[in-house]
Amino acid sequence: MNVRNCRKCGRIFNYVMGPHICPACKDALEADFQRVKAYITDNRNATVTQVAEECEVEISQIQQWLREERLSLTEGSGIILQCETCGAAITSGRYCEQCKHKLSKGLNDVLQSGRKAEPVVEKRKRDSDKMRFLNK
Repeated sequence: MNVRNCRKCGRIFNYVMGPHICPACKDALEADFQRVKAYITDNRNATVTQVAEECEVEISQIQQWLREERLSLTEGSGIILQCETCGAAITSGRYCEQCKHKLSKGLNDVLQSGRKAEPVVEKRKRDSDKMRFLNK
């Protein structure tokens, strides 16, 4: 049994997986998410500050949902995210499509270079590898 304290309210709860928050705080966070999602859908030109004030949610939490790709923005949105690599405007996530492609290609190249077939060396059977018995 893995018991932890909730990072938001401090209550003790049985931790299974995911963020270190209790089920009650997790439900409240999900309700906040649904409220923010509905507000952004209805008010496409709202800024992050407006959304945070109207929905009573921290700006950092809204940005986290955008980075996790739980929320996605439309093209004319007042909320602006930037690619962490090149600074290009994006609608959700951490990287633009070009940087995602570069990262993916780089990782694939590294994996391919590490997977070269190594020659299989068969161990030669020698007489010294056999079991020996001593005659007394």
